[in-house]
Amino acid sequence: MSKRFRKHLRRWLRYSLIVLAVAALLVVSFVLVTWPNVASLAHENPETTAFIEQARSRGTDIEWRWASADAISMDLKKAVLVAEDLSFFKHKGFDTYEIRIAAREAVRGKRVRGASTITQQLAKNLWLSPSRSPTRKFRELVLTRQLENHLSKQRILEIYLNVVEFGPGIYGAEAASQHSYGIPAADLDAEQAARLAASLPRPSKWHPGVESRGYEGSVLRILNLMEDCGWLEKYL
Repeated sequence: MSKRFRKHLRRWLRYSLIVLAVAALLVVSFVLVTWPNVASLAHENPETTAFIEQARSRGTDIEWRWASADAISMDLKKAVLVAEDLSFFKHKGFDTYEIRIAAREAVRGKRVRGASTITQQLAKNLWLSPSRSPTRKFRELVLTRQLENHLSKQRILEIYLNVVEFGPGIYGAEAASQHSYGIPAADLDAEQAARLAASLPRPSKWHPGVESRGYEGSVLRILNLMEDCGWLEKYL
């Protein structure tokens, strides 16, 4: 290797390192500038969510009304917890038991079950996209930890109940209750609550008024779990 070649190689490596350093600095700066202020949600309600804006961009008509935790029935809170995240008050953002089961089923070639907690779902709904890319999953992980660190469990649940989709273009418990039953979310009974909670995995297809054996089976399962999980009320 000639002296001249080594000189050019060192120069090329130096320039390459400078370019990489500048690019990394730009990426970090962009992330820091655009990263959401998670802690503010402890006392401020979100003005919109990533999922709502994505729906609007597709031309979907949006129904969304905010309701405080006290204005949402105990039955709906229980129904959503038993349907989506029964261990919500015991974990710190991630349900390792459900993750292990999902991983085991994936290895066996079975259909992968959902293992996302309510906190993870909230992070995704507020700020992310339905994408499963590694970058999106990493951001979800960090945001989930921040939500758990800065907000109480009760506040996380309150926000989740107000931003999650219960039917096509219908976001939040109040809008869902008014749309499906013509009553405030505070007045929902156990069966009505179970029917709304059963819509969460697939709101475009499962919601009050549709005829589906799968949906009805989910409603019945949630009602049975609600009866068995009266202990949840001490957290609510």
